[in-house]
Amino acid sequence: QVQLVESGGGLVQAGGSLKLSCAASPPPFRRFAMGWFRQAPGKKREFIAAISRGGSTTNYADSVKGRFTIARDNANNTVSLQMNSLKPEDTAVYYCAAGTPLYLGTIYGRGSEYDYWGQGTQVTVSS
Repeated sequence: QVQLVESGGGLVQAGGSLKLSCAASPPPFRRFAMGWFRQAPGKKREFIAAISRGGSTTNYADSVKGRFTIARDNANNTVSLQMNSLKPEDTAVYYCAAGTPLYLGTIYGRGSEYDYWGQGTQVTVSS
């Protein structure tokens, strides 16, 4: 049974930074393409960022491009989301997700492409 556990959420002032982490088990972590999504109250789930199995390919939503960075550590089975210059509109529950593409360079942008989801971590940005 694949498990994804997010951590690192919290309350931060606008302009501040947070780093989310997601630990995946069981190994091998390298089989997963990873993604981050978020969902604010009353809104649909939104794609934020994705990274390929090998880590060489990434993609970001326009709303976070230049502010957020996704990275993975295949040796430690984790994916992270560094969030800088946070805005109140970034407030949401953030979820990591894992998919199992065949190719190392594949990234997924739609929630339906992911097979496994974490429980979510709350990020609140105050103005």
